[in-house]
Amino acid sequence: MSEIRKTLRGRTLVPLLALSLALPLTGGATSLAAQLPGASGGGATRAPATAQAELPRPTGPFAVGRDTLHLVDKSRRDPWVPSAGARELMVSAYYPALPGSGRPTRYMTEKEAQLLLKSGHMDGKVSAGAYSGARTFARTDARPLEGRYPLVLLSPGFTTPRATLTHLAEDLASRGYVVATVDHAYEAAGAAFPGGRTLTCAACRTLTEPGVLKRVTTGRAKDLSYVIDRLTGPGATWRYAHLVDPGRIGAGGHSVGGAAALAAMTGDRRVRAGLNMDGTFHTPTAGLDGRPFLMLGTRDEHSAGGRDESWDRTWRGLDGWKRWLTVKGSGHFTFTDAPVLLDQLGAALPDAPLSGERSQELTRAYAGAFFDQELRGIHRPLLDGPSPAGPEVAFERP
Repeated sequence: MSEIRKTLRGRTLVPLLALSLALPLTGGATSLAAQLPGASGGGATRAPATAQAELPRPTGPFAVGRDTLHLVDKSRRDPWVPSAGARELMVSAYYPALPGSGRPTRYMTEKEAQLLLKSGHMDGKVSAGAYSGARTFARTDARPLEGRYPLVLLSPGFTTPRATLTHLAEDLASRGYVVATVDHAYEAAGAAFPGGRTLTCAACRTLTEPGVLKRVTTGRAKDLSYVIDRLTGPGATWRYAHLVDPGRIGAGGHSVGGAAALAAMTGDRRVRAGLNMDGTFHTPTAGLDGRPFLMLGTRDEHSAGGRDESWDRTWRGLDGWKRWLTVKGSGHFTFTDAPVLLDQLGAALPDAPLSGERSQELTRAYAGAFFDQELRGIHRPLLDGPSPAGPEVAFERP
């Protein structure tokens, strides 16, 4: 699946749209060996196409439940379609659940898959029915496992729906987190909203305007703060809000969703830890008052001194615990569900020799280690430096 290809000329980003996509755990979550079962590395043999694609099984000890929430922020008008009225968001809230309860959930609607595949020039190569019907492990209406858990917000890449971060969300929930993945109205190729509506990417029509991705980033930061309002505190409306520990909140995302995580931290001190997976930063930071941040990206684009100068600039402004990791053989969508599902459906990403299986192993291992360390207080040696278990991962030291 193609990506939003980025070239930098000085400080100007020129996007070329070829579109793209509690209960503490005993002794911590999973061991390093369990997180990284084997260094398959680049050039691994692709799995043959299968009739039923499926996400990888979560690695944690808990079953996973999922709620779907429609949130409307009446204090703001939608920035892309003002005539639509108030800003709308769709949220999938994942949580530790009692095993055996609930019923299976769908990955995404077939219409969402059709629009996603079309935007990535994959229509005709991958069946929308097969893609949308991928097996997931979270269960709708599953009874929650009572406890107080850290909350992690996840924002997807520009033009891609929240479903594309499902394998990471399910894995974190299985390890003892509440995870909220967010669809931002009119910023995905297609995202299902109530009333049988599938909202398309009105924001994409503004890409030639100066500063539009900065607008996306700052708008999403407000969206994430609104989601926190609805999941915690006196304004909470989620039925399982009591599961969330409001003192342990993190934010992360892919591409512009990762940039939004930094912007959310800058404007909302409730967010204690942030993660950017391969996103160009569009807002400055003069420090996060010592709060931690992890930058996880592709080797070619996001190495220190590489093409994306925003990473060097942001790194210098971070004033707390920080790591800058790059992954050999990765592509822009390595940190999403795309390589996992496309490998199984016989249409691997051409720009990412790293296998889908290895992509999800590394993404889960490093993202999970970061949130374990910064929101649960569990030291993760995986983040201390290069590891034989993760030879693809380089620790950048500008």
